[in-house]
Amino acid sequence: MRIENEMRKGLLDILKGKFLVSGDAPKNWLFLLFASFLAALMISSSHNADKKVLEIAALNEEVRELRSEFVEGRSHVQQLKLESTLRKTVAEKGLVPSENPPRKIKVKSAE
Repeated sequence: MRIENEMRKGLLDILKGKFLVSGDAPKNWLFLLFASFLAALMISSSHNADKKVLEIAALNEEVRELRSEFVEGRSHVQQLKLESTLRKTVAEKGLVPSENPPRKIKVKSAE
């Protein structure tokens, strides 16, 4: 019974804040300031980490979009380089492939 009364009294003293005005109060105030500083530092660090995670997710999405655009552009260029596509393009301008294959011209040096 006596222990319960002492525990109850100690808990009531903490809830009433008597530890902040007692004889060794400066030590308690320093500890509370230190604990508050650490809590603020932890919250700030957590917010910065969350911000970085969101930024990384946005950059990954942008990389995916740019990679998709690159692949689409590369396939379009490969399509344009095909001989059949080139033939259609030059045929519209009136050019047709030669019926005679090209021949090599050999030049002999006069030594």
